[in-house]
Amino acid sequence: MATVQIQDVVVPGQFTSYIVENSIEKSALVTSGIVTRNAAIDSQLQAGADSFSAPFWKDLADDEANIANDDPAILAVPRKLSSGKQIVRKAFLHQSWAAMNLASELSGANALGRIQDRVAAYWTRQAQKRLIASLAGIMADNVANDSSDMVADISAAVGALANFSANAVLDAAGSLGDGMRDFTAIGMHSATYKAALKADMIVTLPDSQGGFIQTFRGLGILVDDGLPVASSKYTTVLFGPGAVGYGTSSPRIASGTEIENIPGAGNGGGQQILHSRVNLAMHPLGFQWKETTVAGDSPTIAELALAVNWDRVAQRKNVPVAYIIHKLA
Repeated sequence: MATVQIQDVVVPGQFTSYIVENSIEKSALVTSGIVTRNAAIDSQLQAGADSFSAPFWKDLADDEANIANDDPAILAVPRKLSSGKQIVRKAFLHQSWAAMNLASELSGANALGRIQDRVAAYWTRQAQKRLIASLAGIMADNVANDSSDMVADISAAVGALANFSANAVLDAAGSLGDGMRDFTAIGMHSATYKAALKADMIVTLPDSQGGFIQTFRGLGILVDDGLPVASSKYTTVLFGPGAVGYGTSSPRIASGTEIENIPGAGNGGGQQILHSRVNLAMHPLGFQWKETTVAGDSPTIAELALAVNWDRVAQRKNVPVAYIIHKLA
């Protein structure tokens, strides 16, 4: 059987466009409403600099309203509308794959579709890892600098009170005050998900495609084993709509997709390497990036999880994220 080579099926421009448009759009992060594509981030990824400022309007202060009267000499004093800014960090990412490693899957029909699916799925997983690391970083910052007002830590409680429960979720949601009903999704480790299933906390309903939809007390469920686990303590996260903004684009200068030929590899049999490059930014609403500890030209997944690289710049009630730190029965 003839082997279809990468250069026979990949049109670099079309391939890059496919990756940019589909690598995150089809992920559970988007379909659950946790992340929302942001046009400003998209446009800034094509500009210079490794970060940019995203201004936002703060809410109106809850000053008591004036008591109107009929004295023309008494003039009302207008209040001002305040603003803030979030610093968004870009990431310039690359990965490559050699044709020899892909050969068994590049034969037969629809080879291009198979390559696209593999690479898009890779970038989807990378985006999800970077998001979860960022969520860990802003939680660590919250514990260190904002009195843990986004975190319900029940892990030190006695016995069953330390375990994941519906009451613990309500306590975490309550940290958003009268906005607690705005939460729409919950992210949990697979071990937490299993415990919730065993305790009949999860409702499963059929969907129109022959699959099923699961919710936890009306919240969409995202299961990911990348969520933090330390010393038998699990982290579960609540999200409101648009809790994270993201953008993705091809590089401005380098090609998003390149195919490298190495004729001498394999004792002259030749080798092809597919290079894929993506500019990406995923930014939690209400925080700014501080660039305190970054060794390279873009933050690593480990650096995204550091408290020192984040700072909350919005009021608690304007940040639609909450955490539960718990144990399991």
